[in-house]
Parts: sequence; structure tokens; C-alpha cells
Amino acid sequence: MLRPYRQLLAVPHLASLLVWSVLARMHYTGTSIALTFLVVEWTDSYALAGLVMGALTVGNGVSGPWRGRMADRTSAPRLIVITVLCYVTGLAVLVVLPASAWYAAPVIAFLAGLSMPPATQVVRGAFTRIEDSQARTAAYGAEATLFELTFMLGPVLTAFAVGALGPRWALGLIAVVALSANLAFAVVLRQAGMDQPAPRPALAAGTRRRSVLVTPGLALTLGASLFLVMAFTMVDLAIVALGRELNMPTVAGALIAVWAVGSLAGGLIAGGLRGQPRPALRTALVGVGMAALIPVLPPVLDPTSPVLIGLILAIGGLAIAPTISAGNQRIGDLAPEGRAAEAVGWMASFTTTGGALAAPLAGWLLDRFGPAAAAGGAAIVMVFATAMMAWSVTVVRRTTPAADQRESEASDAV
Repeated sequence: MLRPYRQLLAVPHLASLLVWSVLARMHYTGTSIALTFLVVEWTDSYALAGLVMGALTVGNGVSGPWRGRMADRTSAPRLIVITVLCYVTGLAVLVVLPASAWYAAPVIAFLAGLSMPPATQVVRGAFTRIEDSQARTAAYGAEATLFELTFMLGPVLTAFAVGALGPRWALGLIAVVALSANLAFAVVLRQAGMDQPAPRPALAAGTRRRSVLVTPGLALTLGASLFLVMAFTMVDLAIVALGRELNMPTVAGALIAVWAVGSLAGGLIAGGLRGQPRPALRTALVGVGMAALIPVLPPVLDPTSPVLIGLILAIGGLAIAPTISAGNQRIGDLAPEGRAAEAVGWMASFTTTGGALAAPLAGWLLDRFGPAAAAGGAAIVMVFATAMMAWSVTVVRRTTPAADQRESEASDAV
């Protein structure tokens, strides 16, 4: 099981690229918490805080394909430096913005989101250059697993900083972390020789380069990612609502942490498996884990047992990181040569849309029926995610030479 990880470590610079790319994205989860507390301090309104956070998210989603395309066509270290300077400038303006001028915050947040450093696009584009398929699979698995740590540590550290220093200082600290980590990532990229874009195949005279979305199977895989994020968001909100119903907000935090721990363990195991992942099967297993929550959540089971819910989340979480890594690898494998970062940028747009669609749907289900309904909605959404992923696999098989198909099927893993 450890062999793929040893192969990963044997690829020059890959381990440092992986670690620093994750550190360069650690500010993601902290920014939302600190900014929410700051806007609530200004306006005493969570709705307005949601508006500001929505503007930041929309900016990130809208510019995802553009930043990915730039990562494919220009120097990755230079792009990281330019974008992080713009992004940190936006956060700094929010830090010093007076409360009386809160109405400017959505515009500033949107501009900051537009310039989010494209660490995800850059590092996954680098993964596609790994020739050894086992090491490439391990790289995607390790990235998904390490990124789970940021979702566990980021909110906790940010909440501590908000409590100890206040939201302004906490947001300023996040800006410093984002700047330093991304500058270090840019240095590692240059040391790895990625200061030049990946080679791109030449086009025949008189032809235009087509959109990356017309690549067979890619749009369907991105659609599956959209539904996957929708389901994750709905379950998160169901757990938060459960904590409010129990008048124990700490229970919600503990349950989400347990879910993340299960995902972390599953990612470590799956990353060491031989063969290529089967993304449709993994997606289906995530849906089964979400469906298992329905009978143990209110109003189906009332009063409920947080211990029982935690056990189900821990088991169901085992499939999360493996599913994410399989989807990420599939997008990288399907992307046309020299356009992997652009494909990952489109993934940011699709997943942002998924989160935006899930919030009102989950809110309606929670208001009308309770947490069990939100979990049920997530399970239904996962049916669509699984169907789209399976459809993507079928489309690709129809357009892949038979010899390549036999080689892939012979090395399939869970």
C-alpha cells in the first residue's frame, strides 16, 4: 500500500510542491469565518455577511477558468505572485474599511475573489506531467487527504484568532498567511522548473482552439463535481441545524470534524491502492453514506443520538477524499494536453455553482421538514452525481481505442 507513496516521493520536487500548494490554500476556509464575523460586527446581520461572502465566492468562481488558462499559458510562479498580491490587497482594504462603509465590502470581496491565487489549478496541472500512473494517482490522493487537514485546522485556528484578537486582526493574519505561503509556493515552483508553461500541441493552419468543455467526458465529470459539492453543502447545513436544535453548537463542530477524520483515513488508504480509481463507484459510496444519515436525524429519529450520527459520518466519510481525488485525477487525465489548469479552473466555477445552489435548497428543506430531509436531498443529489460520472466513463470508453480500454480495465482499483 505504501509503494505508490514511495513512487510519489521519488519524483523530484513533487512532495514540496504538494505540501506548499496545500499551505497556499489554507487561507480558504479561514477567510470565510473571519470575514463573516467582521461583517456581523459591522452590521449585526448574518444576511449581509452572507452577501459579502457570496461576492467573494462568485468572484472566485467566475475567474476560475481565466486563471487556469493563464496558468497554462504563462509562468506559474509569476502568476501566483501577481494574483496573491492583488488578493491580499483586497483583504487589507477590508481590514481597514470603517464599519460605516460596509456597503463597499461586497465589491471589494468580489474583486478579491477574482484574484484568488490559482494554487489548485497550478499544482493539478503539474500532476498531469507525472508519467508514472501509480505515482500520479497517489499524488491526487495525497492532495485530497492533505486538503482535508485544512478544513479541519483552518476553521479552528481562525475561530481562536477571532476570539483572541478580534475579526479585523484575524482577517489581517489570514492575509499574512496567504501572502507568505503563496510566495513560498512560487519559489518552489521556480525551483521545480515550472517557470515556463507546459508545451501545447500546435494547431493546423486556419483552425481555432475549441473550448476545453467539448472534450469528451469532461463536462459530465465537472457536472458530477457540481452535484458532489451540492451534497456536501447540504449535509454540512443539516449538521449545523442539528446543533442548533440540540442547543449544542459544539456538537455540530465535533460531528463535522469526525466526518473529516473519516475522509482523511479513507484518502490515505485509497491513495496507496494499486491500479486506477473507479470514480463512479466511489461517488455512489458517498451517496450511500449520506442516505444512511436519514433514519438517525430528526424528525425521523427524535430524540436522536449524536454518537450514532458520528459513527455513521465516520464510516461514510471514508469515501469522501477518495472520491474527490478520483474526480480530480479524471479531470486532469481528460484535459487536452497543455490545458489541465484551465480544466481545473472550470471545476472551480462548477463547484462554486454547486455550493450556491445547495444553500437555498437545503435551507428550504430544513425549514419545512428538518435535518433528515436535507440529508435525503443530499442523497438524491448524489444519484445525479453518480449517474453523470458513470455517463462520463461510458462516453470516454466509446472514444478510447480498445487497447487502451483493456489496459485501463485490467488495472482498475476501487
